[in-house]
Amino acid sequence: MRLPTRSLILLSVIATTLAHAQILPGTKSLEPNPDFSATMVAGIDKMALRLIEQSKATRKPTREKLKAALGIVDERVPFTDIEVISSTAAPALLMETPMCRVFRVRWPVFDGVHGEGIYILPKDKAHARVIYMPDASSNPEKLVDEWLLTTGCEVVIPTLISRDSEFSTNDKYGVKTNCSHREWIYRQSYELGRHLIGYEVQKALAVVDWFKAQPAQVPLLIAGVGEGGMLALHAAAIDERIDCVYSAGYFAPREGVWEEPIERNVFGLLRDLGDAEIASLIAPRPLALQHLFYPKLVVSMEAPKGARAIAAPGRLTAPEFKAFEAEIARAKQLAPSSRIMTCTTETLNDQIIRHLLPKETAEAALRTLKVPGATFALKPDPTRQKRLVRELETFTQRLLFSTEIERNNEFWKKLPLKSVEEFEKHTAGERDRFWNEVIGRLPDPNLPMNAKSRFVRETDKVAIYEVTLDVWDDVFAWGWLCLPKDLKEGEKRPVVVCQHGLEGIPEDTITTDETQRAFGAYQAFTLRLAEQGFITFAPHNPYRGMHNFRTLQRKLNPLGLTLYSVINGQHQRILEWLKAQPYAMPDKIAFYGLSYGGKSAMRTPAVLTDYCLSICSGDFNEWVRKCVSSDMPMSYLHTHEYEIWEWNMGRTFNYAEMAALIAPRPFMVERGHNDGVGIDEWVNYEYAKVRRLYNKLLIGDRTTIEHFDGPHMIHGVGTYEFLKEKLGWQGKQP
Repeated sequence: MRLPTRSLILLSVIATTLAHAQILPGTKSLEPNPDFSATMVAGIDKMALRLIEQSKATRKPTREKLKAALGIVDERVPFTDIEVISSTAAPALLMETPMCRVFRVRWPVFDGVHGEGIYILPKDKAHARVIYMPDASSNPEKLVDEWLLTTGCEVVIPTLISRDSEFSTNDKYGVKTNCSHREWIYRQSYELGRHLIGYEVQKALAVVDWFKAQPAQVPLLIAGVGEGGMLALHAAAIDERIDCVYSAGYFAPREGVWEEPIERNVFGLLRDLGDAEIASLIAPRPLALQHLFYPKLVVSMEAPKGARAIAAPGRLTAPEFKAFEAEIARAKQLAPSSRIMTCTTETLNDQIIRHLLPKETAEAALRTLKVPGATFALKPDPTRQKRLVRELETFTQRLLFSTEIERNNEFWKKLPLKSVEEFEKHTAGERDRFWNEVIGRLPDPNLPMNAKSRFVRETDKVAIYEVTLDVWDDVFAWGWLCLPKDLKEGEKRPVVVCQHGLEGIPEDTITTDETQRAFGAYQAFTLRLAEQGFITFAPHNPYRGMHNFRTLQRKLNPLGLTLYSVINGQHQRILEWLKAQPYAMPDKIAFYGLSYGGKSAMRTPAVLTDYCLSICSGDFNEWVRKCVSSDMPMSYLHTHEYEIWEWNMGRTFNYAEMAALIAPRPFMVERGHNDGVGIDEWVNYEYAKVRRLYNKLLIGDRTTIEHFDGPHMIHGVGTYEFLKEKLGWQGKQP
C-alpha cells in the first residue's frame, strides 16, 4: 500500500527528530535548563561561601602574611621631625590652651607621599604618645575635643583618604566618576601588589618611626574609629613597637567582607587572617575593642550628572553584639595571653585608659583629664584631601615603570633560552607560581564526571549537542559541542575550544542570525570551524550576570582565589572529557577566545598544558597598564568592571609573561585596528616580547599576530589558517 506524500513527509520528520533525540555515547540524558548560566553562577556562589566558612578552621596568621596581603613592600623614607604646615586657608597653629598647642602637620612616608593631619603637643612632658585614626568619613579636626586636649598626651591624628568622590576624576580625559576616593586609589594599586589599607598603615607606621626615635620614651598607643579602627588593628598587629591598641567601630567577623566597600577587598586575607587572628597577633599587648561608632554606609550606584556610575556595590553596618563577642572569644582562644577588653556603652573612658596604659601613666593622664564640655569649630584644610589623593595617584602610576623592571628581573632575565627543553623545565615552576599565587588554585575536580548531553539542533553540515560535566560540589561545566556530519566511525580530528566573552553564552558563538549582536562579534566561529571539519566545543565561562558574577570575585579573593580558579578547574574537566571522546585527537585540543574569552586564552592555557595552542582575540594588551594607567582612555579605572583587577599581577605576570607560560606551544594574537579594548601601539609593544622569546628559542614560526582593519570581533582569516597549519588539519573550504 502506497502512503500519501503528506504521510511520507510526516514520517520523515518524526524519524529525523527521533534520530537526533539520541544522546552522545557514554553520557546520560540532559534535561533542558532555561538558564544554565545562572544555575552555574549560583552553584559557584554556594561553593565560595562554603569555602569562606571552612577557612576559619585552617588559618595560620603571621605578621609577614598580613604585610604581604596589604602590599606593605615599599620602604618608608626616614625623617627627623614632623613638619608644621600652613596656608592662607589653613593656618599652622589651630589653637592653644594652657596645656597644649594644636598644629596642622605633615610627614614624609614614601618619595612624594606624605601623611597629613593634626598634631597636639603638650606644654609639659607627655604622659604617652598617641596615633588616633579617624573614620574615612571624618577629618582630624572633628576629633579634637576637650577630653583629647587635657590628657597630657602627644597626639597625631592622620587624615584618611575619604569616601567623597570629588577627586575620583581624570581631568586629562574629562572623566568624572562616582567612585569614592578610597575605591579610586584601590583600583590603581591592587593590580600592582599595593593596597590603600597598606598605604594608610604605612602612614601611621611612619609616625611610629618618628615617635620611637625620640630621646625620651613613653608608652605608645594607637587608636581608631571606623576605618581608623581597622588601621589601628592592622598597624599594631604588624608592628610590635606599638604598646597598646584601642579600636572602635570596626572589629567583627570578617567572613562577609565581600559585602563591604571594595577597598576592603584584600587578596588571601581570610585564608590566614580574620579579625580574631589579627587581634591574636597583638597579644599580649593590651587591646580595647568597642562595639560602638560603626559607620553606616550603602555605596550609591547612581552618579551626579556628568559623572560615570561605575562604583562597586558595598555597605557598612554594625555587627550584632553576639557576633562581636564571638569573634573576641575566638581571638582569646587563638592567643591565651590576649589582654582584650570588651567595651560597650557602659564602659567608662577611665576604665579603658587604665586597661591600656601602665598604672602610673594612666593615673597621670586621669589627673588632668576633663570630661568633654567645650566644643571646638576647627575648620579642615580645604585643599588637603586633593593633595593626599593626587600624591598616591602619582606614586602608584610611577609603579607601572618599576614593576615592569621587577618583572624583567624576576622573570625574563632568569629564563634559560639555550634550548626548549631547559626553558620548559624552568617555566614549569613559573607556571605553578602563576597558578598558585596569582590566579589561585583549587583542588583538581573531585566528583565523578557524570557527563550528560542532549541534541540541540543541526545544520546541513553540523550536529549540535549540549553537554554538562560535574566538577566539584555545586559546580559543573557546560557547553555546546559541534560535530561535523561527515565524521566517519573511528576517525579522530582536532578539537577547537571556542570561548565566548563577557555576558556571553555558548550559543552566541554559533548563531548565524546577522540581526543579533552576538553574530557581529563572534561571526559564528564555533559553527564555521566545525563546518570546515574541526570538532568544536563552546564552553560557558561564568562571567555573566553583572553583579551576580562580579561578587563571585569578591567572595573568592579573600581566599586567595579568583574567578579563574574556578574556570580553570572547569576546563580541567572539559579537557578530561574531550580527550576521552573517540572522535577527538587528545594531543590536538586548541583554545580560541574573544574578548573576555581572550582573557581566558591567556590564563587557562598558561596553566593547562593539555591545550596544544592558544589564540587570543580582541584582548591581548599591555594588560597591567590597561588596568592601572590614568593615561589610557580605555583604562579600567573608568569602567564599571570592578572585578577585573588581579592582585599583584603587575609585579609578576603581564600578558607577555603569560604567553611565555604557553610557549613553546603555538600562540597567536588576533587584533582589529579599531578594537577599542586597546591601541595597536601598546598591543604591539607587549607582543614584541613574545615574538622575541619564540625567536630566541628558535621556534619563531610558532607565533604570529594578525592585524586586520576591523573592530572588536572574530576575523577568522589568519587564525583559521593558523589552526589548520598547527593542528595539521586542512579541513574543508566553507
